[in-house]
Amino acid sequence: MQILQYSLRRLLYLIPVILGVSFVVFFLFNVVAGDPTPLLLGKNATPSQIAELRSQLGLDRPFFMQYLDIVKSAFTFDFGRSWSTQQKISEIISQRAIPSLTLTLPAFILASILGILISLVVSFYRGKTLDVSMRVLCIALMSISSLVYIIVGQKILAADLGLFEISGYETGFPDFVPYIILPVIIWIVLSLGPDIRFFRTVILDEVYQDYVRTARAKGLSEKVIFLKHVLRNAMVPMITYFVIQLPFLIMGSLLLENYFDIPGLGSEVVRAANSNDFPVLKAFAILFSVAYIVFNLITDILYAVVDPRIKLQ
Repeated sequence: MQILQYSLRRLLYLIPVILGVSFVVFFLFNVVAGDPTPLLLGKNATPSQIAELRSQLGLDRPFFMQYLDIVKSAFTFDFGRSWSTQQKISEIISQRAIPSLTLTLPAFILASILGILISLVVSFYRGKTLDVSMRVLCIALMSISSLVYIIVGQKILAADLGLFEISGYETGFPDFVPYIILPVIIWIVLSLGPDIRFFRTVILDEVYQDYVRTARAKGLSEKVIFLKHVLRNAMVPMITYFVIQLPFLIMGSLLLENYFDIPGLGSEVVRAANSNDFPVLKAFAILFSVAYIVFNLITDILYAVVDPRIKLQ
């Protein structure tokens, strides 16, 4: 009952936040960006052509009415149509979300599991050769540009050795699996460095707490202490780390999707930016903002589930 009341109260708080986000999106695209019609028509467009296109796109209406359209779309998720393809933006999102999630979800889950397991091991052997070597490796992995992993993966592993597909995508399971294996591996390699450093720090913060010393004094083994006590208490900051990344999973991966020709949301954002398709860019900005706000609410609720000492107020 407490969780339900807290959730309803927080959902009410979302209304002014979404209104503020809508205003920021409106200000950036409708005020700062200026009139997009010359970009859409080209430099040889006549004033009459510009005026006609502005009328078709609704850009000649008062700013307040245009702002209300953005507010309405934030609550109804009806974002209108794309300027370049004339397809409904909600259909574009629904069609491209699945290819994005087939890449981001397995990559995120595998990277998170590996990150936690490796962090537990290196924390268990803290200060020893394995721990030091892993920290050096994490820094090395983080120092290399993601483009290097992509190019090397496509050139050596895919083109030269033929172990994976270079690019492309097939709809439906398991047809898409061969096309996402290499992007997933690259995602995991890119994630392991920051993940292990963060998880290791969180776990070690718990290792030096008083309750760990008490557990040792009671005769509990180090493995039991790590798995039963330390890991559970470390889950609160880990949940924050995980949930904050979830909106990014929904929005896909800009680099991986474009380099591997995966028709997901990330590649759609790049296409919209290249073609000055403002309605699509507005839709993605609002969608990401709303998802981020909602997942923050989920984070707070999960805190109380993982740690009963945390009270929702």
